[in-house]
Amino acid sequence: MARSPVRSPLLAIVLLCLSAFGPAQATPESVVLPVPAVTLYPGDVIGDAHLVDRAFRTAARVSIDNRLAIVGKVARRTLLPGQPIPLNAVDDPKVVRRGVPTQVVFRENDLVITGLVEPTQSASVNEMVKARNPDTGLMVVGVVQADGTIRVGGE
Repeated sequence: MARSPVRSPLLAIVLLCLSAFGPAQATPESVVLPVPAVTLYPGDVIGDAHLVDRAFRTAARVSIDNRLAIVGKVARRTLLPGQPIPLNAVDDPKVVRRGVPTQVVFRENDLVITGLVEPTQSASVNEMVKARNPDTGLMVVGVVQADGTIRVGGE
């Protein structure tokens, strides 16, 4: 006498329903991230034309998710096409370069004093930077301005 693999009608109905609908699959949420369209090398300024949007599953690592947060930034490392861009892979462009003579400006009311200094580190706009006066050796601390000067004291 042959034994039936299905012992109860209820089990048969459950197996039939499972085979008809297949296994339940969770649909992963997708997120659209801006990615490089071409290889970008360290020091390259990222423009809107260098980026395309690509859908990914929920990001497992911290990536830049907004185009506006990348455009105008500089690549700190090689960025491969089609790959998400990590937050630490881009930086603001350095307006002041270490060791390159830069104009320092002190402004208070109608008084304006300018001079030349050598920054001790590279810096972006609105960053504090130390700079050395090459004539006296004195160090000054100021804030980098958009025009490439360093503002000290005063207003």
